[in-house]
Amino acid sequence: MRSSAPPPVLPPAVPHHGLRWSLLCAAGLLLLGLLAGVTELPLSWLAAAVGAGLLLSGLVAGLLAALRGVQRGILLRRISRVYEFDSASAFLTDTSGEVLWLNAAGRSRYPFTDTPQLSAALTDYAAHPSAVIRRLSARALSEGVTGEDVVTRSGVLRLQVIRCSRAALLWRFDLFVERSSLARGSEGISLPMLMAGKGGAVLYANKALRDLAGGRPRSLEELVPGPLAGSGGIIALNAASGPVQAVMIEVEGAVERREIYFLPLSSLPAIASLQGLEDLPLALLRLGADGTILASNTEAQQMLRLNPGEEINASALFDGPGRPLRDWIADVAAHRAPARTETLRLLRAANPDSFVRLTLRPWGGAARNGLLALLIDATEIRSLQAQFTQSQKMQLVGQLAGGVAHDFNNLLTAISGHCDLLLLNHDALDPEYADLSQIRQNANRAAGLVSQLLAFSRKQTLHAEYLYLQDVVRDMTQLLSRLVGEKVRLDVRHDSGPTLIRADRRQLEQVLMNLVVNARDAMRAEGEIRIRSARVDFEYPRPMGEVSLPAGAYALLTVTDDGPGIAQEALEKIFEPFFTTKPAGEGTGLGLSTAYGIVKQSGGFIFVQNAPDGGAEFSVYLPIHDSDTIDLPLAPAASPQASLPLAREGVILLVEDEAPVRAFAARALRLRGYTVMEAEDGQDALELLNDPDLDVRLFISDVIMHGLEGPAWVRIARQQRPNVPVIFISGYAAETFFDVLADLPGVNFLAKPFSLADLNAAVGTALCDQPDRLS
Repeated sequence: MRSSAPPPVLPPAVPHHGLRWSLLCAAGLLLLGLLAGVTELPLSWLAAAVGAGLLLSGLVAGLLAALRGVQRGILLRRISRVYEFDSASAFLTDTSGEVLWLNAAGRSRYPFTDTPQLSAALTDYAAHPSAVIRRLSARALSEGVTGEDVVTRSGVLRLQVIRCSRAALLWRFDLFVERSSLARGSEGISLPMLMAGKGGAVLYANKALRDLAGGRPRSLEELVPGPLAGSGGIIALNAASGPVQAVMIEVEGAVERREIYFLPLSSLPAIASLQGLEDLPLALLRLGADGTILASNTEAQQMLRLNPGEEINASALFDGPGRPLRDWIADVAAHRAPARTETLRLLRAANPDSFVRLTLRPWGGAARNGLLALLIDATEIRSLQAQFTQSQKMQLVGQLAGGVAHDFNNLLTAISGHCDLLLLNHDALDPEYADLSQIRQNANRAAGLVSQLLAFSRKQTLHAEYLYLQDVVRDMTQLLSRLVGEKVRLDVRHDSGPTLIRADRRQLEQVLMNLVVNARDAMRAEGEIRIRSARVDFEYPRPMGEVSLPAGAYALLTVTDDGPGIAQEALEKIFEPFFTTKPAGEGTGLGLSTAYGIVKQSGGFIFVQNAPDGGAEFSVYLPIHDSDTIDLPLAPAASPQASLPLAREGVILLVEDEAPVRAFAARALRLRGYTVMEAEDGQDALELLNDPDLDVRLFISDVIMHGLEGPAWVRIARQQRPNVPVIFISGYAAETFFDVLADLPGVNFLAKPFSLADLNAAVGTALCDQPDRLS
């Protein structure tokens, strides 16, 4: 049976020595005053009063000190009951680091002197123990609890600090063996190594490095005075016997830790067979001048799937660096080429996308001595590089698509607008009416293609609203059933209750339709398309392919088919515009790219993968909104159709740098009886507004123009005409200009391409919002 906890190292707090002297002086003054009173000396009673006051204050101070001592004793007993037999060393200290109590494990491991300080227990673990104590103490007093790991030669010392009161901290020292290279016996290997922190402080140095440097270095700068080379580079070490040339090898360590090995060049001849380096966490090879592997350690054998003693040429293991690998090795061995690092594909690997970084160093001065090869797994780095390149490519394609779409919208606005004007002068019986209708229909088809490009580049205009995903799918089911035909079955299932999202209903329907059409075309025969909706909650960020979904609640929409699936090379390009696997003439390659852009612009994510049982599966994640905090309309309100009166006093100022668009809009407004003044850019518009007698009732302006852009000249104009409403027109989405237009009230937006009816409705709405300005 365990005995009770021993008493604290230090006794409970007692009154300070200065307090004792104060009490003695007070008692003396009190006694002197009483004696003086008996003998009737002058001021006797005053002295007695002073002494009594001092005695009272001393008694109060003593009482407070005793109370603090009692509180400390209660704290010590509570800590003792919990931590006395803890396997980790536990210390109770004040904020300066003075030890007030320690448990059995601490007493056995850290025999203190008469004045125990916590810094003495950290001397063997940290280069600057006082700094560590100050940093963690301040953090614990502020946050309540904190911790830090200190790498040692025996493993890792985990420090945990808990705030017990405003003046007391509990420390736990938990020493354990880390599952890293340090646990593989780095203390006993002959290769010098160290573990460094983020700031360059040396956290651990093995015996080989301490012997080489003549002691434990405190920082990397102390050991390597010059600039640090990358892994595989040659650096000069500050050794006890003088500078030593060594190959620096850095491997991935723990979080914010640098695990660095040094291979002195002078030791290469002694380890020609890599003896003593078999168990290093480094893949090392010795190559002949022709590329033949002469020796390899255990890590290299596992990485390259080599059998011990197997003789093979390195050219059979790696996909060369754009030139024959044998030639590169021969050039480096003969000092004809610099000993640089190359990223090569690993041929002997289960994963065909495995890569390594290969660094070559000459083994001595002569080419016949061969090379030292250092291998580092670069699969993850290469994957990140490929993902970044793909992301950059998608962004550039999106910018190109958006720019092309903007210019096409200007052309289509002029074509469809003038076509509308011509149709005003022809009825259905005119021979030209059919031709004009064909022009208008094809212009609308072209506008649809441009809209898809804008969707991919996330620059289309979205009319977002709160809606339930399941309602959208249910309303589309009948249309989708007719769309897939009789040979394809459509299975729709909702795995959870209603999920509220915020999106453009028409665009979301377009996403669902595009995914279903893509699934139908992939099967080309009888099969089944499965549509599922569900709610998913992620407590932590969820890695999904090349992105990570933030934590939160999502509405998940999946579309799965029974087709043959998607080839790996096509998966990487599936969302790119104009990419299609269909035969020529059967597809534009814009369906999936449109879905991608709509989902992204709606704040969601879209992924594709091949289903385990065959076919492809597209998954759409859209953020869920809380219905309790949102006022949902009971029914969609019908937008009133604004009518444009036939006559109106005042002037409409039209500012557009595209002459065909300006000509169409001006003529359309004049046909309705308005006086229209035209300006090519913002500067021309401001010059027209210099006339104070000019009564302007409405500004119509393009957003992006040469010189002064639309928002810029409107701000200047509104300094003198603050109540004039504005209609901005643009081929880009209104969301693109939200930040620019945030400080401009009374602004309407009309997206290009717009028709004659669209223009009339927009002008009527803008003027009807200003009833006091109407004639």
